[in-house]
Amino acid sequence: MRMSGVAALITALVAGSLLAGAPGSNAQGIGASDAPPPGSSSLQGIDLDTVTIPELQARRDEGSLTSLELTRAYLRRIAAVDPKIHAVLYTDPSALRQAAASDARHRGGRLRGPLDGIPVLLKDNIDTRDLPTTAGSLALAGRPPAADAALVGRLRAAGAVILGKTNLSEWANFRAAKPTSGWSAVGGQTSNPYVLDRNPCGSSAGSAAALAASLSQVAIGTETDGSIVCPAGMNGVVGLKPSLGLVSGRGVVPISAEQDTAGPMARNVIDTALTLSVLTGGLPAGLGDASASDARAGQGARPGKAGDRRDGLRGKRIGLWRLPSLGPDVDALMTRTAAELRAAGAEVVEVTPPYQDRLAELEFPALLSEFHRDIDAYLGTRSGPRDLAGLIAFNRTHARERTCFAGQELFEQALAAPPTTDPKYRVMRAELKDLSRRSIDETLAAHRLDAIAAPTNPPAWTTDCARGDNDVIPSSTPAAVAGYPTLSVPAGSVGELPVGLLLMAGDRADARLLSLGGAVEQHLRAWRAPRYLPSAGRAAR
Repeated sequence: MRMSGVAALITALVAGSLLAGAPGSNAQGIGASDAPPPGSSSLQGIDLDTVTIPELQARRDEGSLTSLELTRAYLRRIAAVDPKIHAVLYTDPSALRQAAASDARHRGGRLRGPLDGIPVLLKDNIDTRDLPTTAGSLALAGRPPAADAALVGRLRAAGAVILGKTNLSEWANFRAAKPTSGWSAVGGQTSNPYVLDRNPCGSSAGSAAALAASLSQVAIGTETDGSIVCPAGMNGVVGLKPSLGLVSGRGVVPISAEQDTAGPMARNVIDTALTLSVLTGGLPAGLGDASASDARAGQGARPGKAGDRRDGLRGKRIGLWRLPSLGPDVDALMTRTAAELRAAGAEVVEVTPPYQDRLAELEFPALLSEFHRDIDAYLGTRSGPRDLAGLIAFNRTHARERTCFAGQELFEQALAAPPTTDPKYRVMRAELKDLSRRSIDETLAAHRLDAIAAPTNPPAWTTDCARGDNDVIPSSTPAAVAGYPTLSVPAGSVGELPVGLLLMAGDRADARLLSLGGAVEQHLRAWRAPRYLPSAGRAAR
């Protein structure tokens, strides 16, 4: 992703989002300042649900907001709202000092870019030298890592406020044969903010649920297959799984170096794009200042006025992969979404990417071999169990590790899997790479598409440790295996429960995908705030 492409993308997104109004700002719902308990955000004139980073920059530049005030508001909101959803494991005791340092840089004209002073939550499988990094497991709950993950170093260098760490599906959902997404021995069960007895999807469950509840401006998740985009879809937020290698994986608890990536999550596309630019080191000099001036210029504009960028879909060709297996309600939502995209000037054609059965057959065995190799290397850097065999033994002797993820079948299968030096494994991974890339590339070429779209998720299922997840969601697999980017943006809801639209494109097409996602977001305007309903029964009323 070239710097010039990032600059052009972000400039367009900033202008479009400000001139068109915040995505979802016309939707019905409860804003952060109204969510339980009242007044928990307490920032005059700012709705944490809908405010974007450029708007925050503009307020800071005009003197009506400081990073310290913003960070305090998010910490108050975590204290008030997180007991309902259990998305945040711990907050950083230095967060207010980080914010005060950002304000000092602002007064001295030394801001480091658009994330300077912006609160960020990190999934708790991302190493932090001054906070625990547990992957949700008691086995890593002792001494913090010796060093920050590379991406955390980029965030700190950019002036971001590390607000804290979020819960996750333990070991990023790679432990039990029937896991329950959003559960870990360290953090318990994270709930979906829309309906509290429904699941947030894994494994970046805490990051997505925290964003839906407006507990931070942005968050970082990780994905091997579906673990950024499915939580984003199910919690009604935006999530980008970047092209493999675009964001450094150093210092992130692994499953597979062949598929793992961290990525940005936010309540809107512009914040997602700005965060990606920091994670990749691709932010051009002066872009933060340009964004702030764009924000000032855009104040007071209204949807439908000159400069509205929702015409960005005109002439785009999008292939719709319907996936009726996700149910008739989701299929009906995709029909309505396709009609709305066509009304905005896009051409939508129905497609079915090939080779899906073979990808499903090969992916899991390859991941078992890769996990054994990569987790042994990571555990060697930490105190606690030193390898996978030691981790299995630890779980057998700690009852709390078996209260929801009752088994560790994937650990045991990985221990017995062929090593990654085995020729049969190498043939398997080579076939996976070839078929996954052909699945997307051939579909894009055959239909002359800008992107492939699919439903990101079904409506959230009821959380049940005895049953585990109901999570056969195939839309993320081709791009996850290929290392290609995917972006989930809110498409609408089935009742109270959000459903995302997953967009995928070719290798290193991240900037084009974000641009397209911004246009889709501005046209659909599907986001709405959660109501924290207690049960599925209440959701059906």
